[in-house]
Amino acid sequence: MKQNQPDLSLLIPCYNEEENLEKLFSHLQLVLNPLNLDYEIVCINDGSKDDTLQQLINYHRQDNRIKIINLSRNFGKEIAMSAGLDYTTGKVVIPIDAELQDPPELIIDLMAKWREGYDMVYAVRKSRQGESWLKKKTADYFYSIIGKISVIPIPPNTGDYRLLDEKVVKALRQLPEKNRFMKGLFSWVGYRQAAIYFERLPRYGGKSSFNYWKLWNFALDGITSFSSIPLKIWSYFGVFISLIALLYGLFLLLKTLIFGIDLPGYASTIVAILFLGGIQLITLGVMGEYIARIYEEVKGRPLYLIRETYGFEEQ
Repeated sequence: MKQNQPDLSLLIPCYNEEENLEKLFSHLQLVLNPLNLDYEIVCINDGSKDDTLQQLINYHRQDNRIKIINLSRNFGKEIAMSAGLDYTTGKVVIPIDAELQDPPELIIDLMAKWREGYDMVYAVRKSRQGESWLKKKTADYFYSIIGKISVIPIPPNTGDYRLLDEKVVKALRQLPEKNRFMKGLFSWVGYRQAAIYFERLPRYGGKSSFNYWKLWNFALDGITSFSSIPLKIWSYFGVFISLIALLYGLFLLLKTLIFGIDLPGYASTIVAILFLGGIQLITLGVMGEYIARIYEEVKGRPLYLIRETYGFEEQ
């Protein structure tokens, strides 16, 4: 065990969160102070374009338990969390979003479940307030699809808000991949896991940086990271098309033997060519998604770069 190891490390990725920080830290103090825990709050500034970094520095100067990792640019939330996990030192780590959609009061329940002997306690959303019908539906479809095709069970309606024992954090630090679907990685490491349920709140302030294009790419990362079925399915589809072509060829042969030679149809030929051409392009696209991820991995670039840190000088 580390000397002067805190009981709890809160991990907070921040991207343009200047509107939320005052409410966030005041809310965290109300929850954490009565618990009589030795804690640290590790904030990762993920290339914010507003005043997030300066506000974080001001809070650090007021309370040295608030520590800052300032990344060299915006790397995305998944990598920002990974950077935070590399720097946390607590017996348990709890990632939490800065916009207060995940209520800090749940920390009490997460800690209580951990004391029962669980290594990971994840928070499942019973509802998603403040989100559009389309976003909720697409999220439901995504979790349904990845739940069916992934070899690793990934809990539905579960975000990054969870408690991780230090042994789980050490295991996550050993995973080097660049395309990081953290919800899948949390499940992949295993250990003894339990769920608690909560009502997710609307954002306190600011606007989410996750538009539908980013969510689409996020879904692709999740599917390609934890399932090879999109690659395999085209082999089966190719066999199916070949059988259809064989049956159609036998039909034409019998028709010619019985009724004689008929003029071939131009329209049906064009339709068949366009259909098969479309299938080939889709197949190449799916292969391209996997190859692009292989390309990112073999470059061997570091996962992230840090411009500066605050509060880690003694580590």
